[in-house]
Amino acid sequence: MKKTENQRLRKAILEVINTQIRENDPPETKKALSRLRKQGFSEEESLRLIGYVVASEVFSVLQETRQYDKDKYIAALNALPRLPWDKKG
Repeated sequence: MKKTENQRLRKAILEVINTQIRENDPPETKKALSRLRKQGFSEEESLRLIGYVVASEVFSVLQETRQYDKDKYIAALNALPRLPWDKKG
């Protein structure tokens, strides 16, 4: 993927996150940001972690040709900083 494509993707993911925070839908996005900041992550690091959850859910929807799973998405937000692809434990 070219640098400009990466930048566009990053911008789109940040737009999704900012919309979720602004509209408080789901409220867990804003809660995850606050929790991560309290755990010592910078604003940028926190948004990057949330972005990984957004990207992971989008990838899963496309790969598995399934509907968006809000419960799975919220569970992944609540599990941060553990990433969706990290093994539990």
